[in-house]
Amino acid sequence: MAKLKDISRRIGSVTNTRKTTKAMEMVAGARLRRAQSRIEALRPYAERMFELMQEVAKHANEGDQFPLMEVHDEIRRVGIVMLTGDRGLAGGFNSNIIRQGLLLHDALVAEGKEVVWIVIGKKGVGTMRFRGFGVKESIQGITDRPKYTDAEDIAHRIATLYMSHDLDKVHLVYNHFKSPVEQIVTDQVILPLGRELVEAEPEPEGVKKLEGDFIYEPGAAAILAGLLPTYVDTTIYRALLESTASEHGARMTAMRNASDNAEEMIDKLTLDMNKARQAAITQDILEVVAGAEALS
Repeated sequence: MAKLKDISRRIGSVTNTRKTTKAMEMVAGARLRRAQSRIEALRPYAERMFELMQEVAKHANEGDQFPLMEVHDEIRRVGIVMLTGDRGLAGGFNSNIIRQGLLLHDALVAEGKEVVWIVIGKKGVGTMRFRGFGVKESIQGITDRPKYTDAEDIAHRIATLYMSHDLDKVHLVYNHFKSPVEQIVTDQVILPLGRELVEAEPEPEGVKKLEGDFIYEPGAAAILAGLLPTYVDTTIYRALLESTASEHGARMTAMRNASDNAEEMIDKLTLDMNKARQAAITQDILEVVAGAEALS
């Protein structure tokens, strides 16, 4: 009887766990759909802004200087912006980002460069401090539903460090969302901005190009100088949205796998309980038969 009670208790415990994981899977799925819709809404804006930058750049003077596009003469200090989540139970979502960030750190240190950490998300901040790394900037509590103002704040901090030559290069490490079961760890250099941003590519054949004379006020260079920081804001905001969708997708997948494993365990424990109950009944019958034979 003791074995039957133990198995029954385990079945109840696993059943409760399955209810929890099922609920978390449903919540993550709802949040994932919301995050995907935000990414889809941002993409047209980012594409149009990219086209506008290229159009304005054609009318800017070649001698104009843009601090965010300036390549520093010597790369001494490199910033790593590592984008993790604020919560766990998301499979390898956080650990993959941290692993990539540490690999990048080791490669830069091997080249004789100093690394400056800018970490977003409680999981990343906690891990880096536990490992003894100094974190120059830490941002927490925004990854579940990031706002554009959050991206502006992060971009302003990074751009200020770059333009003051406190940083000579900036990497952004984050999870790019591909599907709920696949997130791609991405290492993107966000500063300095590349020349390809303002160098228009030739139009494909058959595509009608918008033509016309435009007057830029206060001037093409001034407009482009204003667009470049906005581009950095948008790049970070897009990474935040990609990371949020990746986190919800990874959590949904992890909870689904946990629910499936719990279901399998419940089936196995139920089979074990039935076998134990059958053995107990058989033992009771044998004892009754043996007692009857002893009396006869």
